[in-house]
Amino acid sequence: MATIAKKAAPKKAATPTKKAQFSIVHPGKVTLAPGELTTMTIRSHDQYNTTIYTNNDRYRGVYNQRDVLFLNANEMKKRGLALEDRVDIHTLSSDGIERVIRGFKVVDYLMPDGCCAAYYPEANTLLPLYAYDRISGTPSAKAIPVVLKRPSNVTAERPPTTRMPQ
Repeated sequence: MATIAKKAAPKKAATPTKKAQFSIVHPGKVTLAPGELTTMTIRSHDQYNTTIYTNNDRYRGVYNQRDVLFLNANEMKKRGLALEDRVDIHTLSSDGIERVIRGFKVVDYLMPDGCCAAYYPEANTLLPLYAYDRISGTPSAKAIPVVLKRPSNVTAERPPTTRMPQ
């Protein structure tokens, strides 16, 4: 029988009680101007961190494509968008640098109003370098303020997405 060379670490935290201490953080309410959205980056089913094994995401019913923007039906209607329309996603940043990803296909997905999502690392371009937590250094990839714009005809030509019915 094989043995583990190194046993599990003792379950003692460096706190007065020697137990883990958790705190609850209540982020402030985000107020969006008309037309603005908060984008989050997400991973697909066939992805582990930055390693992408296939272009399939059976969690969300997207197959053979990763240049998609997940948006709920209400937000699509507000913007006059239909399934599979193409959009350019523009970051609203304060440093004067234009950050945009072009020609992403709109996919209907159940999520809160005011929100949208795109795959990581494809959407990394949208994240300003100044947007990170000052204590942990974690990038704020779950709260990127953006606006959507119709793409030019050049960027709108992309291969079709295969999407399974929900």
